[in-house]
Amino acid sequence: QVQLAESGGGSVQAGDSLRLSCAASGRTLTDYTTAWFRQVPGKERELVARMTWTGGITYYADSVKGRFTISRDNAKNTLYLQMNSLKPEDTAMYYCAARLKERTMYDYWGQGTQVIVSA
Repeated sequence: QVQLAESGGGSVQAGDSLRLSCAASGRTLTDYTTAWFRQVPGKERELVARMTWTGGITYYADSVKGRFTISRDNAKNTLYLQMNSLKPEDTAMYYCAARLKERTMYDYWGQGTQVIVSA
Protein backbone atom coordinates (compact mmCIF):
# COMPACT_ATOMS: atom_id res chain seq x y z
CA GLN A 1 0.00 0.00 0.00
CA VAL A 2 1.04 3.61 -0.45
CA GLN A 3 1.94 6.11 2.26
CA LEU A 4 1.42 9.82 1.62
CA ALA A 5 3.05 12.85 3.22
CA GLU A 6 2.09 16.43 2.38
CA SER A 7 4.26 19.51 2.73
CA GLY A 8 4.42 23.07 1.46
CA GLY A 9 1.62 24.74 3.34
CA GLY A 10 2.01 28.07 5.07
CA SER A 11 0.67 31.55 5.66
CA VAL A 12 0.58 33.89 2.67
CA GLN A 13 -1.11 37.05 1.46
CA ALA A 14 -3.98 37.11 -1.01
CA GLY A 15 -2.60 36.96 -4.55
CA ASP A 16 0.45 34.91 -3.55
CA SER A 17 1.30 31.40 -4.71
CA LEU A 18 2.11 28.15 -2.93
CA ARG A 19 3.05 24.72 -4.16
CA LEU A 20 1.94 21.75 -2.11
CA SER A 21 3.79 18.46 -2.40
CA CYS A 22 2.61 14.95 -1.58
CA ALA A 23 5.48 12.49 -1.39
CA ALA A 24 4.46 8.87 -1.83
CA SER A 25 6.24 5.78 -0.60
CA GLY A 26 5.57 2.09 -0.62
CA ARG A 27 4.01 2.00 -4.05
CA THR A 28 4.07 4.08 -7.20
CA LEU A 29 1.48 6.81 -7.69
CA THR A 30 0.92 5.62 -11.25
CA ASP A 31 -1.09 2.76 -9.72
CA TYR A 32 -3.60 5.21 -8.25
CA THR A 33 -6.07 7.91 -8.99
CA THR A 34 -4.84 10.76 -6.79
CA ALA A 35 -6.50 13.88 -5.54
CA TRP A 36 -6.20 16.96 -3.39
CA PHE A 37 -8.97 17.71 -0.91
CA ARG A 38 -9.37 20.59 1.51
CA GLN A 39 -11.38 21.04 4.66
CA VAL A 40 -12.33 23.92 6.89
CA PRO A 41 -13.49 23.18 10.44
CA GLY A 42 -17.24 22.74 10.52
CA LYS A 43 -17.53 22.19 6.77
CA GLU A 44 -17.51 19.13 4.56
CA ARG A 45 -14.32 18.04 2.90
CA GLU A 46 -14.10 19.40 -0.64
CA LEU A 47 -12.50 17.76 -3.66
CA VAL A 48 -10.16 20.36 -5.14
CA ALA A 49 -8.38 18.51 -7.95
CA ARG A 50 -7.98 14.97 -9.21
CA MET A 51 -5.66 13.13 -11.57
CA THR A 52 -6.16 9.58 -12.87
CA TRP A 53 -3.44 6.93 -12.75
CA THR A 54 -2.61 7.66 -16.37
CA GLY A 55 -2.18 11.34 -15.59
CA GLY A 56 -4.27 12.16 -18.63
CA ILE A 57 -7.59 13.24 -17.14
CA THR A 58 -7.90 15.86 -14.47
CA TYR A 59 -10.71 17.48 -12.54
CA TYR A 60 -10.84 20.84 -10.82
CA ALA A 61 -13.45 22.33 -8.55
CA ASP A 62 -15.04 25.39 -10.11
CA SER A 63 -13.68 27.51 -7.28
CA VAL A 64 -10.06 26.79 -8.26
CA LYS A 65 -10.23 26.44 -12.04
CA GLY A 66 -7.64 28.59 -13.75
CA ARG A 67 -5.72 29.14 -10.50
CA PHE A 68 -4.69 25.66 -9.30
CA THR A 69 -2.82 22.97 -11.21
CA ILE A 70 -2.42 19.33 -10.21
CA SER A 71 0.64 17.52 -11.50
CA ARG A 72 2.76 14.48 -10.81
CA ASP A 73 6.47 13.75 -11.05
CA ASN A 74 6.74 10.02 -11.64
CA ALA A 75 10.49 9.97 -11.09
CA LYS A 76 10.05 11.50 -7.65
CA ASN A 77 6.77 9.66 -6.98
CA THR A 78 5.32 12.96 -5.85
CA LEU A 79 2.01 14.71 -6.46
CA TYR A 80 1.84 18.50 -6.55
CA LEU A 81 -0.76 21.22 -6.29
CA GLN A 82 0.38 24.56 -7.65
CA MET A 83 -1.86 27.26 -6.21
CA ASN A 84 -1.74 30.73 -7.76
CA SER A 85 -3.73 33.90 -7.08
CA LEU A 86 -4.64 32.62 -3.66
CA LYS A 87 -7.74 33.99 -1.96
CA PRO A 88 -8.72 34.08 1.72
CA GLU A 89 -11.42 31.51 0.95
CA ASP A 90 -8.67 29.06 -0.02
CA THR A 91 -7.70 28.87 3.65
CA ALA A 92 -8.05 25.24 4.72
CA MET A 93 -6.24 22.07 5.65
CA TYR A 94 -5.18 20.41 2.41
CA TYR A 95 -4.92 16.64 2.07
CA CYS A 96 -3.67 14.41 -0.68
CA ALA A 97 -5.43 11.10 -1.20
CA ALA A 98 -5.16 8.03 -3.40
CA ARG A 99 -7.38 5.18 -4.50
CA LEU A 100 -6.74 2.19 -6.68
CA LYS A 101 -8.39 2.58 -10.06
CA GLU A 102 -11.07 -0.02 -9.35
CA ARG A 103 -12.06 1.66 -6.11
CA THR A 104 -14.55 4.49 -5.69
CA MET A 105 -13.43 5.47 -2.18
CA TYR A 106 -10.09 7.05 -1.35
CA ASP A 107 -8.35 4.59 0.92
CA TYR A 108 -5.06 6.40 1.50
CA TRP A 109 -4.62 9.85 3.01
CA GLY A 110 -1.80 12.07 4.11
CA GLN A 111 -1.73 13.94 7.40
CA GLY A 112 -2.58 17.29 5.83
CA THR A 113 -0.84 20.63 5.43
CA GLN A 114 -2.35 23.93 6.53
CA VAL A 115 -2.79 26.84 4.12
CA ILE A 116 -3.73 30.26 5.49
CA VAL A 117 -4.40 33.15 3.12
CA SER A 118 -4.73 36.62 4.59
CA ALA A 119 -6.57 39.46 2.88
